[in-house]
Amino acid sequence: MPVVDIADDTFLAVPPEVAASTLGDERRWAGWWPGLLLRVEEDRGAEGVRWRVDGPLVGTMEVWLEPVLDGTVLHYFLRADPVVPSWWPTALLPLAHAVARNRWRTRGRAVALAVRGELDGTRPPGVDPARRTGGGAQRERG
Repeated sequence: MPVVDIADDTFLAVPPEVAASTLGDERRWAGWWPGLLLRVEEDRGAEGVRWRVDGPLVGTMEVWLEPVLDGTVLHYFLRADPVVPSWWPTALLPLAHAVARNRWRTRGRAVALAVRGELDGTRPPGVDPARRTGGGAQRERG
């Protein structure tokens, strides 16, 4: 089992194709996942992307985009082992592993929330995107 084994989910109030376009933009990857070298293993279009990860972590990462209701659930998976220098004291390996898990869990969540903020802003689920106004979403009255 990899030392870093993270799974997270975030709802985006946009169609999967919109999320895929943003997440597939290679120019963003270095800012979202600093230090990681990502190589696309499988570009699944509106269903997401799978990467091979190298750098301070070695393993795999995936974003799976699942259509749900009027939007998309962004599923984020990172399964990797940190690269620890050979001179690192064995007794401190659990600390290095805990730091790596926390860093990449926090980073993955930050990326998901940044993408959500950019793509759907304040639009609540169930409100037609065409009804959005400049300051946020216009709520329907019942």
